[in-house]
Amino acid sequence: MNPTPLLDTIDLPQDLRRLQKSQLPQLADELRAYLLESVSKTGGHFASNLGAVELTVALHYVYQTPQDHLVWDVGHQSYPHKILTGRKGKMATMRQFGGLAGFPKRSESEYDVFGVGHSSTSIGAALGMAVADKLQHRNNRSVAIIGDGAMTAGQAFEALNNAGDMDVDLLVILNDNEMSISPNVGALPKYLARNPLHDVKGLVKSIKQKSEKVLGMVPGALDVAQRVENKIKGLIEESTTSETLSLFDNFGFTYSGPVDGHDVIQLVDVLQDMRNRKGPQLLHIITKKGQGYKLAENDPVTFHAVSAFDPAQGLYSSGANASNPTYTQIFSQWIIDQAAADKKLLAITPAMREGSGLVEFARRYPERYFDVGIAEQHAVTFAAGLACEQMKPVVAIYSTFLQRAYDQLIHDVALQNLPVLFAIDRGGIVGADGPTHAGVYDLSYLRCVPNLVIAVPSDEHECRLLLSSCYQLNQPAAVRYPRGAGTGVPAGTNLATVAIGKGVVRRQGQRIALIAFGSMVSAAMCVADAIDATVADMRFVKPLDTELLLHLAAEHDYLVTVEENSRIGGAGSAVLEVLAQHNLVKPVLTLGIPDIVTEHGDSAQLLDQMGLSAAKIQQHILDWVV
Repeated sequence: MNPTPLLDTIDLPQDLRRLQKSQLPQLADELRAYLLESVSKTGGHFASNLGAVELTVALHYVYQTPQDHLVWDVGHQSYPHKILTGRKGKMATMRQFGGLAGFPKRSESEYDVFGVGHSSTSIGAALGMAVADKLQHRNNRSVAIIGDGAMTAGQAFEALNNAGDMDVDLLVILNDNEMSISPNVGALPKYLARNPLHDVKGLVKSIKQKSEKVLGMVPGALDVAQRVENKIKGLIEESTTSETLSLFDNFGFTYSGPVDGHDVIQLVDVLQDMRNRKGPQLLHIITKKGQGYKLAENDPVTFHAVSAFDPAQGLYSSGANASNPTYTQIFSQWIIDQAAADKKLLAITPAMREGSGLVEFARRYPERYFDVGIAEQHAVTFAAGLACEQMKPVVAIYSTFLQRAYDQLIHDVALQNLPVLFAIDRGGIVGADGPTHAGVYDLSYLRCVPNLVIAVPSDEHECRLLLSSCYQLNQPAAVRYPRGAGTGVPAGTNLATVAIGKGVVRRQGQRIALIAFGSMVSAAMCVADAIDATVADMRFVKPLDTELLLHLAAEHDYLVTVEENSRIGGAGSAVLEVLAQHNLVKPVLTLGIPDIVTEHGDSAQLLDQMGLSAAKIQQHILDWVV
């Protein structure tokens, strides 16, 4: 039996808009079933997509996409949107090389009107589109769909502040599910959570389900029950709208809601009314992350992003090499051990407790753990304030997210020479998450920051060593490590340190010296064994081991730098600068990420494509030397 007969008739939104409104609940059910089937095979973002099914159906039913603009915030809830906009047949390629991206991508579809991957950009982008349409006398509509987690970021409020003072038609949909990846933190989520619809909606649904069988035996009783249910919902909305209204009304938005985000018929009715309204509008909907799949509903954190799994069992693999811990796990154990040795250590994360490896730390040291929400800029300045008063903050952050706090890193930490340690996860290629999450720029953008020490561990043991070493400094420092499992070197259990700015020769060879940084040391060793080259694990990008570099230059005919970072301005550039400062002319081959936008796919495949696999590095060298 075909489980998706109605969905199979939908290829593009214009097909959807031919349906009767009464058919939409069935379509939503089929779309959710199809989503479960496809993601269970490919992996990807899951619980957030389940929670956005009815909203996606209603939006494409009411709005004339792609002429009307739907701007998804973050984009990890865009799979239903992709399915309904001509990409259903490609869902099996999700997040694979050459396949569908895990986030909206302008080059992928005209329905993806704005590329995303980071949070809190939707309101600003939709506002820009609305203003452009107004200036060009077009009657298109712009809609920003933003979660309550993303609404905690400053950029969202900057856009609200700007839009609320403009004569422009804009709809902001606040998709309130009380979750980011983890449960939301901060005052705003608590303010929104005071909305009793969160609790009463579930109670009403439970009572309705349990009573329908009995009431169905009494003529007319179900109609009466429906009217009572609607009255309860109405009273709830009346009791809460005025309080929530005051917040957004003060920003110049006309507030509507709260609305049940899983009632697709009600959503269509509301959106049809909203589409015709003038000026800045905000629609508040209540949804449940993981809706329709009980395992995800009960554990939305675990099911936020998944590898392939069995829908019947909910079992799936972690995707990591079980024999080797990940670098995130190495950091997780180190910070617990370091906290036990130093009561001044504090951990800070911008809403990435799970991803950055701070779950166990938060459990053991709750008073020393700070999740500041999706607010990278604040995270860094908050750390600076702590450091001013003799605390030792560790900011656990992805490379790609640290980009959002670059000004704070320079002005609030580096210029004041404050001892803040940045534990930078996901340095280099990140695989299926693609270009929005790739950590390929950090060595370039960090290298020019004064007072900052930059360390790049090459294996698990080095990761722990360099974290301990940089933590002891009385100045800013960053330890940058890759995503995924380590190389199999035992990390150890002590808090030993190494000399700052000193590298180590891992292999002595002839003629060619491979100057390797971080994750590229392992590949360099493979190449060196094949061509009898020297390998230097530099350990630090800043300060560079000048003495070691000059020695390598004197003892070898050719120098090759290798890094998993942009070749422009990165560690290889730093090596060239040292040679130039000492008036040394030497053949140097710099290998790194080329000047391109990286794609999504298997990390090993991507590194090979960019010339950074061991085989490609060896070929580059042989072609160059010959």
